[in-house]
Amino acid sequence: MNDKDPLATSGLPSLDRLKKIEDNTKPGEVASQPSGGRFLILVVDDSADNVAVMSLHLQDQGYRVVTASNGEEAISVAAQTRPNLILMDISMPGMDGLAATRRIRESDELRDVPVVAVTALGTEGFQRAAYDVGVSGYITKPVDFDRMHILVARLLSRSESGNLNDQI
Repeated sequence: MNDKDPLATSGLPSLDRLKKIEDNTKPGEVASQPSGGRFLILVVDDSADNVAVMSLHLQDQGYRVVTASNGEEAISVAAQTRPNLILMDISMPGMDGLAATRRIRESDELRDVPVVAVTALGTEGFQRAAYDVGVSGYITKPVDFDRMHILVARLLSRSESGNLNDQI
């Protein structure tokens, strides 16, 4: 697998620049970011159009965004960037979103990161399979962006408080 700069497709500054911004920020202060700016979200989808649309909606809300186009890349990007939340497509070639989520849950550094399944597969069986591997939420395509923003905000507020056990 090729090493990918996880910020290359997101239009964000390099990791070194982000680190300098964070280092110059006082405790409790957000580094000149809009409301969601302190949160980094990993968007995973094999469709470049879906990645672009979700990323733009999240960036409009002030979130920082990194992307991946398959399950293997998602694991690699997540390990490098330590996102606050992952939006994970389920149906992807190669390693699908369920297998990637399972691997993320096995990682000590990533196991508590909320993962939201984003999929066209809305049946009860697929939802149960997704929750069985450890997703924290489930969104069907086409994405209802109002619902997505509410779910993302709720999961991020719970992750800050350490309480991810509530059902969404």
